Amino acid sequence: MMEQEEIRCIGCGAIIQTEEKDQLGYTPKSALEKGLETGEVYCQRCFRLRHYNEIQDVQVTDNDFLQLLNGIGKEDALIVNVVDIFDFNGSLIPGLHRFVGDNPVLLVGNKVDLLPKSLKRGKLTQWMRERAHEVGLRPDDVVLTSAKKNSEMTTLLATIEQHRKGRDVYVVGVTNVGKSTLINGIIKATAGLRDVITTSQFPGTTLDKIEIPLEDGHFLIDTPGIIHPYQMAHYLGTKDLRIIAPTKEIKPKAYQLNPGQTLFLGGLARFDFIQGERSSFIAYVSNDIDIHRTKLEKADAFYQKHKGGLLQPPRPEEVDDFPELARFEFSVKEKTDIVFAGLGWLTISAPCKIAGWAPKGVDVIQRKALI
Repeated sequence: MMEQEEIRCIGCGAIIQTEEKDQLGYTPKSALEKGLETGEVYCQRCFRLRHYNEIQDVQVTDNDFLQLLNGIGKEDALIVNVVDIFDFNGSLIPGLHRFVGDNPVLLVGNKVDLLPKSLKRGKLTQWMRERAHEVGLRPDDVVLTSAKKNSEMTTLLATIEQHRKGRDVYVVGVTNVGKSTLINGIIKATAGLRDVITTSQFPGTTLDKIEIPLEDGHFLIDTPGIIHPYQMAHYLGTKDLRIIAPTKEIKPKAYQLNPGQTLFLGGLARFDFIQGERSSFIAYVSNDIDIHRTKLEKADAFYQKHKGGLLQPPRPEEVDDFPELARFEFSVKEKTDIVFAGLGWLTISAPCKIAGWAPKGVDVIQRKALI
């Protein structure tokens, strides 16, 4: 039996496939059939770029991404590292500083509109710079933005222009940080200011990046989003992702707890107050997540009884496949955030002993308080 010949996208060279929407080379079956008739087969990502000037995010494995990063280190370019402020730790790229070489890094905190407006931008950029330094990253500048706002895109473009000094620009980030929305915002802002972005001007792209022409002959280069396996998003369906990923300013929820009390963040995470003085704990999670309080001694039984019911997500049909919660214990000595990767955090003000629980494989970490 003859092996079926692989079909490649004429835009980017990716092998065409019709099964997985968020992977390289995806195109709907109907579009593939039409393309085979005309002799022009494009993946959906290239099709939307050519016809609508829209970048679609695709995902690559760590190994693919590391290969790409190794290549960037040899270029003379500005690296724009986009992170999600709401999931800051979960959206940092481990070891990025080892791959960028001598290239300058602009750290862009996206989704700033999700945080309480009372938080001063100067304090937030300083906090981001300190956290970046802790993982060895020394950004030349730190910028806050919201990809949804055109005025923010104009400011970001000006900052990129200031730092790139006539070089190419590589935009890197993990999945779900809003990188594609940000690049689409840049395209829209650029096309509006001067007619430099037209579908015909996008060159044939390579498998791993899309090149957007700049006025001086250099390029803004979009790279695929690296998958972080320990983000909460990998355990949830589309409906639940909409619940945990905030789309508007989050409203902090304060809880006065005695030691021996537990908070459940839906059925996704758990916070135990083990030891300390009665104290206030503030939850920063999506407004759509229900938080339930119970006694620590009854927490295990409460979870088993109500997971998928009172405690959602997960949904009833997902309970059997949802991983068990793993426990992380912390002794807190100063004002601290306990972060559930991809879900949010609780701020603790007084010394105490606590435990955070998250699905096995998802990180729970302690960091200096953001707010």
